[in-house]
Amino acid sequence: MSSEVLLEVENLTVEFPTDDGTIEAVRGVSYELKRGEALGIVGESGSGKSVTSMAVLGLLPKSARVSGSVRFMGKELLGRSDAELSDYRGKHIAMVFQDPLASLNPVYTVGHQIAEAVLVHNDVGKHEANKRALELLEIVGIPHARQRLTAYPHELSGGMKQRVVIAIAMANNPDVIIADEPTTALDVTVQAQVLEALETARKATGAALVLITHDLGVIAGHAERLCVMYAGRLVETGTVDDIFYTPRMPYTMGLLGSLPRIDTKTRLVPISGAPPSLLNMPSGCPFSPRCPLVTARCDAEEPTLYHVAAGHGAACHYHERLIDAKPEEIFR
Repeated sequence: MSSEVLLEVENLTVEFPTDDGTIEAVRGVSYELKRGEALGIVGESGSGKSVTSMAVLGLLPKSARVSGSVRFMGKELLGRSDAELSDYRGKHIAMVFQDPLASLNPVYTVGHQIAEAVLVHNDVGKHEANKRALELLEIVGIPHARQRLTAYPHELSGGMKQRVVIAIAMANNPDVIIADEPTTALDVTVQAQVLEALETARKATGAALVLITHDLGVIAGHAERLCVMYAGRLVETGTVDDIFYTPRMPYTMGLLGSLPRIDTKTRLVPISGAPPSLLNMPSGCPFSPRCPLVTARCDAEEPTLYHVAAGHGAACHYHERLIDAKPEEIFR
């Protein structure tokens, strides 16, 4: 991993106006991504993970109100036109979407769609683009790659379709790959194959990775740093080791306590309740209705991201009480 910062997201805010009011989908998110680094973003559904990444690439609907700053190699991306952002999408920042079937065009062969990604950003002929498409299918581990070039998306399994999408993402050797829950709805064996293909893509292109998921097991094996999101904002950041072994935010502890482990007989510790509505955010800490440590201060004052250790931040007024604590002790 290099010390060069590729992507800087600073105080990113995304709001969606609706007939019922304004949805605060993302609230002041900030992070950095260095060259070659793998950053995990984890949280429950509706926490703002995908919206954050869509905002980076300018893929949100026109009704969305986006503010803050998104800089790629020092160049501001927010506020640029769709045509200007097209020079970055695919070539410098690629994205692997959650549903591969929705990402692929059903009326074109997979070989045509991979070659198209090459032709858009490179001055090459169709022969070279098709040759590159075959090479990419082989890299991501699709068997009988030459025959698969002429296959249509519906002729491939879910895992194979996702690998085709990964091949498209790595077609132009991007600097950053954003993977939005790439293993959703796949069985464990196929999930492992897709993650292996993603790692292969990283090694082949040297790209940094933003891995969005709700599966902490995936994060543990494929990321170096981790951001935990809740109700549209970051509630804990740090290295994977920091957060897995010394979590300092009750929500993070709850996520870890609900993760099955084979090295202990401790029962799972679920988090009661549900995330708050983003239309009517409660005053104070948004996690307070579900938090076992809640006090009057939590209901009145939303905590900032406290600096709890080198490179480790946690949004909890009582983070010091969580030193050496275990999930089963907190969520009884």
